Amino acid sequence: MMRRVLIVTAISALYLILSAWLIGLKTDQLFLVFLFNSLYYLSGATRRFILGFSVFIVFWILFDSMKAFPNYRYNTVHIESIYRAEKHLFGISVPGGAVLTPNEYWLVHQQTFLDVLSGFFYLCWIPLPLAFSAWLFFRNKEWFARYTLTFLIVNLLGFAIYYIYPAAPPWYVQQYGFGFNAHTPGNTAGLGRFDQFFHVSVFSGLYAKSSNVFAAMPSLHASYPLTVLYYGLRYRLRWVNILFGMIMAGIWFAAVYSGHHYVLDVLAGITCGLTGITLFNYLYGRVGWFNRAVKRWIAALEKPVPGR
Repeated sequence: MMRRVLIVTAISALYLILSAWLIGLKTDQLFLVFLFNSLYYLSGATRRFILGFSVFIVFWILFDSMKAFPNYRYNTVHIESIYRAEKHLFGISVPGGAVLTPNEYWLVHQQTFLDVLSGFFYLCWIPLPLAFSAWLFFRNKEWFARYTLTFLIVNLLGFAIYYIYPAAPPWYVQQYGFGFNAHTPGNTAGLGRFDQFFHVSVFSGLYAKSSNVFAAMPSLHASYPLTVLYYGLRYRLRWVNILFGMIMAGIWFAAVYSGHHYVLDVLAGITCGLTGITLFNYLYGRVGWFNRAVKRWIAALEKPVPGR
């Protein structure tokens, strides 16, 4: 027991020290450490729960640490090229002979109903994977492990592409043109209309914490509901998968409608999701050491931890 206490304390302290050094200590990091330690020590059941959800903690730490290593330092940010490609492939002709990107079209044809609907759909992008994971955790530890590890692989692929191909979102072009400004703050874009309608600051609060505005491709917003639907189908959730499919389509539409992503970003996110699913299935089915490691993790989640 003492050995585990020392390990958890050391990891927690190291994380806070590195966070303070790299990006500055914030309440988010303190809350994360408090939550992990509280659940770890509360009981054997809560310990297994938080250890299972450590996959999401790793995801959050990696995402948050991108603030210390912005991708525009390592590769040229694509602004005009992706805009031109979007207009060439998915441009919409309007009266007068002009051709608009889908984002520009919806900016002109915005509707309050779509503002509200898109906002609700976009709010599902993290709660949906978390809720689905929690449900799987209590129903089937193996499928929980499969899903959460697939989620992590999809994110690792997406993060890698962010650094290989930094890309500006559509709202950046609408507000700043094609010039590069490294210090551009996060922006709610079309989602700001949701905040205005309800007189809240939901999205303004979220995007104020953006790790990097030049990480539009791939759209991981598009990847997450796809992986949920895939595992919902594999787990044969029947009518629930209809709900998952509707949320997935809604998030894809909202990503473009709100000006946060091009259609190309969404397609890249779909590809990233499918690649992550395929890669996990290959590793779990054919790579011995990976299979054994996952099964040991599943076994640890299913039985009480000795010494408590």
